[in-house]
Amino acid sequence: MEEGRPIFRQLAEQIENQIIDRSLVEGQQVPSINEFAAFHRINPATALKGITLLVDSGVLFKRRGIGMFVAEGARDRLLADRRERFAAEFVQPLVIEARALGLTTDHLIEMIRKGTP
Repeated sequence: MEEGRPIFRQLAEQIENQIIDRSLVEGQQVPSINEFAAFHRINPATALKGITLLVDSGVLFKRRGIGMFVAEGARDRLLADRRERFAAEFVQPLVIEARALGLTTDHLIEMIRKGTP
């Protein structure tokens, strides 16, 4: 786990990444709160908080008495959310800076294709 970022968010992001890369698939059971806590050496309440974020967002669902599972459509939902965040955090500032520098759309596209100025 990284310093400076809430552990419960890091746990939630780790699970999200596993769903995106298909290490966890729809309908698959995820480890229990206690298993996450033991594996990461964190308080079970912290693990619960991270899992609750994913349940509240519809990425995971509970089966009473059985455990937590990856929800249907979770991967698509996560990808859509991440694309929106990517556009807001990276693409929009890129376009603003490109305009400020007087770069044309064609020049910007060419720069992206080459990966260089």
